[in-house]
Amino acid sequence: MIQTHLMPDGRTIAYRHTPGTGPTILFLPGYMSDMAGSKASAVFDWAAANGRACLLLDYSGCGQSPGDFADGTLSRWRDEVLSLIAAYVAGPVVLVGSSMGGWLMLLVARAIPDRIAGLVGIAAAPDFTAWGYDEAQKAQLAAGQTILEPNPYGPEPTPTHAAFWADGQSQLQLDSPIPIDAPVRLLHGIEDADVPPAIGHRLLGALRSGDVQLTLVKGGDHRLSRDEDIALLLRTLATFAD
Repeated sequence: MIQTHLMPDGRTIAYRHTPGTGPTILFLPGYMSDMAGSKASAVFDWAAANGRACLLLDYSGCGQSPGDFADGTLSRWRDEVLSLIAAYVAGPVVLVGSSMGGWLMLLVARAIPDRIAGLVGIAAAPDFTAWGYDEAQKAQLAAGQTILEPNPYGPEPTPTHAAFWADGQSQLQLDSPIPIDAPVRLLHGIEDADVPPAIGHRLLGALRSGDVQLTLVKGGDHRLSRDEDIALLLRTLATFAD
């Protein structure tokens, strides 16, 4: 059942919540993705079947949350996640971040370190505003222009808006120690053509936590949505049961 959460400024955020035991699993979708995706749905169904608390959401301007995608930034979406945690989660949280959601989970964890029981990154893509664009594209974005790129997952091109890029550049994580001490599990496909596995290695090195594991998946692509990839994700989540 889809429910809605009202932000202080009137934004409406669509979410799904199932109560249960253990830390609440909160799934953070990737760029232009939403809670109807295969990984988010699999996590929610697994949590419900196993009596685990789980929360999904659509960022404003995405999925079933109204708004203009062009207004979206990491800071804006981080604040939406924090608002839902404050409203609906009483205890600790396990953040699961897919692609851009893996960057967002770092920002959320830094904001509420005492609430974080663990992090699970799926092809986590921190700092992609820095390494994901060439110099000509960065110059266009810095000049306030929107760039459009081919979308391998749909018919419409993928836009990057100047405000999102500028906000991302102000939220870079990988060039200094990341003050997160919770356990972290990073899952990354060897065949990921969108986020190089080297980003996973950089993230592993930047995290301050002494309990960080990077699992490289042979044959896995960026989406990591094959049956065996979903099974790996669910096995990883099960380790946070307590």
